Amino acid sequence: MPSPFQKRRPGLQIHRRPSLLPRDITTEYGIPVTTPIQTLIDMALRLDRPGVERAVNEADKHNLVHPPGLRKALDARAGEPGAAKLRAILDRRTFRLTKEELERRFLPLAQKAGLPIPLTGQWVNDFEVDFYWPDLGLVVESDGLRYHRTPAEQARDRLRDQAHTAAGLTQLRFTHEQVRYEADHVLSVLRATASRLAERTGGGAAQGGAAQTSSRLAIATK
Repeated sequence: MPSPFQKRRPGLQIHRRPSLLPRDITTEYGIPVTTPIQTLIDMALRLDRPGVERAVNEADKHNLVHPPGLRKALDARAGEPGAAKLRAILDRRTFRLTKEELERRFLPLAQKAGLPIPLTGQWVNDFEVDFYWPDLGLVVESDGLRYHRTPAEQARDRLRDQAHTAAGLTQLRFTHEQVRYEADHVLSVLRATASRLAERTGGGAAQGGAAQTSSRLAIATK
């Protein structure tokens, strides 16, 4: 930490961080510096949410710290300035709704967008989907994000997307965070999609290719 009596150099802004514990300090090229975790906590005090998320992503990309480990470390830093804000940002990104809460929040948005009542919990192309409009050929799924999904989970997502696309379906995917905190965005996307599908089907829900597509799907209740 620089001495308060040292002469300031033009272009440099010095931030002093008192009360650091040994766990918060490491060395790089023989120079004492704060650890990546402590640095992110300190940056959370000075950056907005997008800035903090970019910093976490960069630290993750360069293997300096990974979000699950960062989130666990924050539990041991309760009350520390910056820790609560960083914890809230991480938790919002991985926010999850129960099935009942998801339906309670999403279905009114779909209705407001001009969509009819969908089927829920259906199996379409051998995959369970959250909301399905067979007459429109529309599938909507909502996910609670997790950091570092396994390769097997990511591969299954690709197979799901490919199966729905090959069957001629329109598919939308929202995060639980979007349904809970960004309802206006979800509504805007649903309205635009509903309008496009209405034009494609000539204003009728069960006409032409959409009806033919739905007849080819293997659907069973869960």
